[in-house]
Amino acid sequence: MSPTVTPIAARTIRIGSRKSQLALVQTYWVQEQLQKAFPERTFEVHTMSTQGDKILDVALAKIGDKGLFTKELEVGMINGDIDFAVHSLKDLPTHLPEGLVLGCVTERENPADALVVHEQHKDKQLDTLPQGAIVGTSSLRRLAQLRHHYPHLSFKDVRGNLNTRLAKLDAGEYDALILAAAGLQRLNMADRIHQFIPAEISLHAVGQGALGIECRGDDAEVLLLLKALEHKPTAYRCYAERSFLRSLEGGCQVPIGVNTTLEGDQLTLLGIVISLDGQKVAKDSVTGLATEAEALGLELAQRLRQQGAQEILDEILATVQRS
Repeated sequence: MSPTVTPIAARTIRIGSRKSQLALVQTYWVQEQLQKAFPERTFEVHTMSTQGDKILDVALAKIGDKGLFTKELEVGMINGDIDFAVHSLKDLPTHLPEGLVLGCVTERENPADALVVHEQHKDKQLDTLPQGAIVGTSSLRRLAQLRHHYPHLSFKDVRGNLNTRLAKLDAGEYDALILAAAGLQRLNMADRIHQFIPAEISLHAVGQGALGIECRGDDAEVLLLLKALEHKPTAYRCYAERSFLRSLEGGCQVPIGVNTTLEGDQLTLLGIVISLDGQKVAKDSVTGLATEAEALGLELAQRLRQQGAQEILDEILATVQRS
């Protein structure tokens, strides 16, 4: 009689997430999609607090952004405590720690910035807000672009999770906020969106609206599982955007904005670098094959350098360091 062989249980996959409401909604969505694709597998969510979650009384640009919302999760992966981490792709630095890779990019939500207004301004749009209206944003990219178009507005830093920011708005500390439309939509708060800000006013952040899943580069099993979530059209667009940002050596907290469109196999990448006062602008676009997305990002960065982009970025870095 043949001996009985006990099958080896499939490995439990541990998913890392920040503890914020939005991060958890995004992570549980990833868990749900993987569970549907691989019903025989077990996927567990493990939460961590990052430096960006803990320091809420300092502007993001003054803290520095080298892994501000990702470092603790990355340490967890390197140490083997978790197998992969779910990030808002716009928060993931373009240079990853040795041994870690961007395992997949999910289908993108609307990447636009959104205007959310106080009740007293419900009949207003960005261009009709009154002189001196206080607009809250924690993004230098949004700040610089809006100063360029609306110098009559006043801008004030705002930190905290989405509910905290909205509570400050509703309490009258701000006349309006500029937030990522995707975050509001994922938290079922799309009704708070007063206006989707058009690209000609505010180019969005690199990777905005997409989720980036980071994992160990040598974990073939996890990389194979993540293929079920990869959305190639979004990935091509985001690879081009991240290549552009990486080439300019800019982080999340610099005034670099992008917009990408994909028609057939043709990808168009539009990019901007703008000074904090909104006065100096380098802006251009490139078009080419989507399969050469990273090369397009490099090409656009070079074009903007020729327009003075590096000098603008160096000036911004010096200003932030002085403050």
